[in-house]
Amino acid sequence: MYILDTEIKYLPGVGPKRAEALQKELNILTFGDLLYHFPFRYIDKTRIYAVREVSDALPYVLLRGKIVGFREVSAKQKRLTAMFSDGTGAIELVWFKGIAYIQKSLRVGATYTLFGRPSSFDGRLNIVHPELEDPVKVEGQLTSSIQAVYNSTERLKDMGLGTRALGRLQGALLGLALPRVEETLPPYLAAAQRLMALPEALLNIHFPQSPALLQQAQDRLKLEELFYVQLSILRTRARRVKAGSGLRFAQVGERLNHFYRHNLPFALTGAQKRVVREIRADVGSGQQMNRLLQGDVGSGKTMVALMAMLIAADNGFQSCIMAPTEILAAQHLKSMGDLLRGVNVSVALLTGSTKKAERRALLERLQSGEIHILIGTHALIEGAVQFRRLGLVVIDEQHRFGVAQRSRLWEKSETPPHILVMTATPIPRTLAMTLYGDLDVSVLDELPPGRKPIRTVHYYDSKRAHLFGFVREQVAAGRQVYVVYPLIQESEKMDYKNLQEGWEVVTREFPAPQYKVCMVHGRLKSGEKEAAMQEFVRGDAQIMVATSVIEVGVNVPNASVMVIESAERFGLAQLHQLRGRVGRGAEQSFCILMSGVQLSSYSRQRIEMMCSSSDGFELAEADLRLRGPGDLDGTVQSGTTFTLHIANLAKDGHILEHARAVAEQILQDDPLLASEQNSLLLQNLGRLRREERDYSTIS
Repeated sequence: MYILDTEIKYLPGVGPKRAEALQKELNILTFGDLLYHFPFRYIDKTRIYAVREVSDALPYVLLRGKIVGFREVSAKQKRLTAMFSDGTGAIELVWFKGIAYIQKSLRVGATYTLFGRPSSFDGRLNIVHPELEDPVKVEGQLTSSIQAVYNSTERLKDMGLGTRALGRLQGALLGLALPRVEETLPPYLAAAQRLMALPEALLNIHFPQSPALLQQAQDRLKLEELFYVQLSILRTRARRVKAGSGLRFAQVGERLNHFYRHNLPFALTGAQKRVVREIRADVGSGQQMNRLLQGDVGSGKTMVALMAMLIAADNGFQSCIMAPTEILAAQHLKSMGDLLRGVNVSVALLTGSTKKAERRALLERLQSGEIHILIGTHALIEGAVQFRRLGLVVIDEQHRFGVAQRSRLWEKSETPPHILVMTATPIPRTLAMTLYGDLDVSVLDELPPGRKPIRTVHYYDSKRAHLFGFVREQVAAGRQVYVVYPLIQESEKMDYKNLQEGWEVVTREFPAPQYKVCMVHGRLKSGEKEAAMQEFVRGDAQIMVATSVIEVGVNVPNASVMVIESAERFGLAQLHQLRGRVGRGAEQSFCILMSGVQLSSYSRQRIEMMCSSSDGFELAEADLRLRGPGDLDGTVQSGTTFTLHIANLAKDGHILEHARAVAEQILQDDPLLASEQNSLLLQNLGRLRREERDYSTIS
């Protein structure tokens, strides 16, 4: 057995109880998992300060000296102090926890290396809970003057597995495993990229021997990690293309031509024309289309999808479009029904609310081929839903569906249907290359002409009276208003209370019968939610109080004001999505971000970005820089599963692009990785893939 596959409980200093905790808290099961649990930052311990140089302005200090004596404060105060001196001065050390252990383990008069953060209390300098090491005891252990800091948890810390203990375990593991670690890149590739050898990189990532060697170790491990992600994605894509033909839509017929000449409500943007051409080339090639369509809110994705479905109908094929909510599905039915008047196309709607008799008749018409376009929710994936000739599957707001759910649509056609997945959430380039790297990507980067930019402003709670006055003016002018409250799962009860309180404030400020206010949130039954939404859509209600449930699926051109309460609790992407609910008509629209005065620097940055930019892609890049890419582990949209241990998509975009170029070149020369020199790549791809089923071909 390869040493890195050894269960972590067999590492000296771990044992069964700690192994169980490491698995539960950090998903560390094996030697390899621990070795690839990399530090998230480092502390430079290259300089030893003299005590006389220490001030509370310094973030951390490293000292070497002796403990002069202990002074135990009363048990009631639970505090232990000691004086530490190096001959140039003395500084007080303070402990509030582990007092009995400290007194037992530290000796007066012994020399120690001390590390900690200086602070002052009552005019005296002190260091609270310093790290102390006996130079004699650490002799022979693997150490570094650049100290690694590891992620841990409170439970692990309580078991003695904080960052220092994890570092000691890494040292023990490296001593045991490093001579037997196998190289993971072919020699020709490592040499061409001038990469540090893997054993040396693992040593220097945990115990850097110098800043330069640490940088080389990080470069090696990041490039390797991103290279294997890209190699897997690109190889999957190549296999899919080679696997066989797809349906061929050979002609553009009467339905699309009639629609284009007589029903198109406005001229297509240049971006829409470009994307339609890309889709026509895909579906006419004889290869299966797998295309991701990105477009900001209001950029016209649905129009592009409709034209693709008309091409399918002109070639004798059916299409379906799956939406995440009944509201959005119903909206698609209405908008497409209006657009297709006079066009020989039958459109139907199937959701969980479709009545039994109506469903039975609809399924018969679908199976006979009478229905050309079926719009629906998750109800589309049910086994009873059978098409006569399914040729195109459109997934709206693809991130709302699991890849396993989407795969069930794939199975409704003997020959793989063409796939178009759409998202209104702009995806930064580096993230798209990783999550959707096996798809062709189209971007709608223009808004239809005549749209006025939405004005976004930030108000503190103290300006609420001014806000209400502005809302009255807008309502008096015939406009409608959203007031949105956060709904975060971890604090759902508190948020629900805030929503109720907000409802009371709004209805008090805008009383009936002069004003009509409706409310929408996730706790409402489907019928109640739909009724409230329709009240607002029809214009019977001027103000909607809601949670972010309305982020997707509401199109009310008359709504001109979006008020977002507690805006600091929303992410940039969600704020931008909510803002996109207004600005859909000809009138000037506004987005008002409300917050308290106390804002973290991160929240303030987000709000400032929202006020200064309306470009969804620019905001997505900023969000990635601020928050990082999030957790990529699990079934990502492309069907490939990887954990990024060291690479950061927000910061390492240049490494990612280089890794992709290297992977592309290797596959161009050896598409099957069949050569002897690439056998190691093939072997490691097998180790890295963790999904039993390959979902990559269904996007």
